[in-house]
Amino acid sequence: MTTSPEITEPDTTDHVQEDTMSTTVTQHAAPARSDVTATARPTRPFVTHGRMLSAGAAAWALTIFAFSPNPHETVPLALYGIGSGAFQIGVLALLRVLYRTNALGEGRLARFVLRMEAVFLSLAICSTFVDAIQVSDLTQPGWLLLDAFWPISMLGMFLIGVRIAIAGRWNGVTRFYPMVAESWAVVTVPTMGIFGMGAATVVGGLHLLLGYTVLGVLVSRKEA
Repeated sequence: MTTSPEITEPDTTDHVQEDTMSTTVTQHAAPARSDVTATARPTRPFVTHGRMLSAGAAAWALTIFAFSPNPHETVPLALYGIGSGAFQIGVLALLRVLYRTNALGEGRLARFVLRMEAVFLSLAICSTFVDAIQVSDLTQPGWLLLDAFWPISMLGMFLIGVRIAIAGRWNGVTRFYPMVAESWAVVTVPTMGIFGMGAATVVGGLHLLLGYTVLGVLVSRKEA
């Protein structure tokens, strides 16, 4: 009789145990919820411009309170030039904001007006500088013409403020407040002529603080 060979099944217990022991656990982050949307925070790109305007207006107001709007002595002239020059640089920053936001409108004329006002204001800054270092001579036509750009530039800012209100590109209080702030020349100069230097000192300084200084704060809060 022939006996068949005995068939034995392989023992896989050890392999199963080894495979079980070698299993690793991987942790995955929970998927983000698709029903929750992130709220984008509005940006305020004109913070620096607004602060420059507020600081410059405050500096000029302080020099007006200290030396009046029309000082003549050497030291007051130099300090007055620093204060008024800082204000003019702040107004240049304001013009930059008006240009970037199309505050006067989107047409070529609106852009031309802002560029022209920047030229007038730059010439007024030159007048401020030469007055501060006392090299100007208002008896000569050239220096007198340069000095005239001071009131011309301020009158131009008032007309720009009126145009901002008409255009309606800026909303809320910022639509009309530029016209209030930029009326400095049309308020202070007649006050000086009618009531004298003392009244002009008070009115001119307060108008800057309540006008351009506050306008700078409003500009710094404008959102893109």
